[in-house]
Amino acid sequence: MDEIYLDIMDSQLGAIRRIAHFANSDGEAAKEIVPLPELVWGWGQKLSGPLIMDARALSGPAKMISELVELAGNSDLVLPLRVENELIGVLALRAYGEGRYNQGDAELLSTVADPFALALANALSYGEVLRYRDTLLDDNRFLRSELVPRLGDEIIGGNSGLRNVMEMAQQIAPLSNTVLLMGETGTGKDVIANAIHFASSRKDGPFIKVNCGAISESLIDSELFGHEKGAFTGAITEKRGRFERADGGTIFLDEIGELPPQAQVRLLRVLQHKEIERVGGDRAIPVDIRVIAATHRNLEGMVAENQFREDLWFRLNVFPIIVPPLRQRREDVPALARHFVEVKCREFGISSPPAIAPGVLERMMNYWWPGNVRELENLVERELIRYRGGQLKFDSLLLDEKSAKTPSISEELTGGAINLDEAMAAHISKVLKMAKGKVHGPGGAAELLGINPNTLRGRMSKLGLKYGKRT
Repeated sequence: MDEIYLDIMDSQLGAIRRIAHFANSDGEAAKEIVPLPELVWGWGQKLSGPLIMDARALSGPAKMISELVELAGNSDLVLPLRVENELIGVLALRAYGEGRYNQGDAELLSTVADPFALALANALSYGEVLRYRDTLLDDNRFLRSELVPRLGDEIIGGNSGLRNVMEMAQQIAPLSNTVLLMGETGTGKDVIANAIHFASSRKDGPFIKVNCGAISESLIDSELFGHEKGAFTGAITEKRGRFERADGGTIFLDEIGELPPQAQVRLLRVLQHKEIERVGGDRAIPVDIRVIAATHRNLEGMVAENQFREDLWFRLNVFPIIVPPLRQRREDVPALARHFVEVKCREFGISSPPAIAPGVLERMMNYWWPGNVRELENLVERELIRYRGGQLKFDSLLLDEKSAKTPSISEELTGGAINLDEAMAAHISKVLKMAKGKVHGPGGAAELLGINPNTLRGRMSKLGLKYGKRT
């Protein structure tokens, strides 16, 4: 023999998975994981004795598996390893060349079936214990990380650029209504969701975060709603989904616009009936949860294009909160910059946060910030990585300024690169400036715009604009 393989039958993957390999040469080993078609998997489960594999004489499932393990030109002698009649793995010997094994070799190999099976079973049992231990530790870490606010999650701008957003968050927090957070990527929608949860009566319950765009379409149902044992190949145990984990607390569905159609249907049921059904299950499981969703996409436009369910959109759009982009609340930039300097210095072990050079904050306020708060955070981190003493000058911002010219309000309205809400916000801001912050009455912004003052206030709240007469 030239190579030895010890493989297990991994029911979770529906595949043969190699756990040990020895070879006489440094040649390329066979694949570590070999997925098996259902026909081959079923045939393999019935193997009872040593099997001589020679690609020239094989047919049916044996021929298929010989192609999967790239047997061509070689010979394999395969010994099934069973414990209490359950196939747990195989011991495979490979000899280079064809016709290298005979029945006498097979009988000789069968004498080591029991000790190899016992050793493999002990190793698998130990691995299963470790897996359950890791699952419990993961649950513990998961819940602790979801329950405890992360350092740096303070709301910067809550009394200035985000004042209206925070007022709306405080209004809705004590209730259990669904909340929809809308805004560009990087505006801090997750921070607002965090604030709503910890200001609610559910603050002692779990706060489960899910990035809907980061889970593959084939796994999203199982990940969110769980599955029953045997629901599909590899489902050897039942699994609680994220909605069950969030029972008694809040689930934050970030990037809700990325949910595939079948998951949208299941989510609609959760919102309507407060119950879920696991994949492969036939019983309704009640869940006491609050749903906070977030998106940077235009869900209403997606509804018109049949990319998002209209009934789900209506269910989500009960209490929408628009988180304004950083360019619409530039007064928050200095506080955010100082905050990130302090936070990143703690992360990097810098004992005394350096000062920001004169004129830099003004330059930051005039920058367009296409990446919003996340771009500002990354800029601070990059500056501190390059820091070698003195003041922080943010020279890299000069390069960004050359490639991203800051548009004026009139350019925002005519440039064509902003959405309708941004154009409306920019125009209302311009009219408010003309009216010196006055909303109603003669010469007020409502009169200049030709709309009811209450309508204007409602629209401003939705757009995250401050109002109140300026002196």
